[in-house]
Amino acid sequence: MAEKRTIKITVYHAGQDDPRKCTTLKLKRFGLARIVHNIKALPYDSVVLNPFSSKAFSPTDRSTVMNQGLAAIDCSWIHANQVFELSRHEASRALPYLIAANPVNYGTPTKLSTAEALAAALYIAGFPEEADKLLSKFKWGPEFTRLNQKMLDAYANAKDSTEIVKLQSKFMS
Repeated sequence: MAEKRTIKITVYHAGQDDPRKCTTLKLKRFGLARIVHNIKALPYDSVVLNPFSSKAFSPTDRSTVMNQGLAAIDCSWIHANQVFELSRHEASRALPYLIAANPVNYGTPTKLSTAEALAAALYIAGFPEEADKLLSKFKWGPEFTRLNQKMLDAYANAKDSTEIVKLQSKFMS
């Protein structure tokens, strides 16, 4: 029987959002993410989700996610530009076009919560069970998958970042 690997998830928490609505803090309470309070404490060799990255997250990131982990930056969208500028990681990746299901940004394209972003990356990288586990901690979690199922499946079957960008353009039009 194959050993089940746990994906290491690390999140830099800037403390800029309402703690009652913060998905990162909830993931920490369930032991699903490790929180760091210094951006330099993010594992350097992990894939860092960054909406300003020039490279799209794709299934080719699977082995890095599996072996080195997945990282996210949790900050207010108002301050995102400044916070993400501080992150200088080799494997910085932008998620493709997806629609938020969280109560704060429901129906808004690309304004995902940290939990939604992490789950989307896990799904695209070929870890749908891990994605569902993260989303199961939120009442609205299954709605994220329902809203984005067609896109998530297409992205998960893409061969690389270039194909992700082409698919994203198709979904956006």
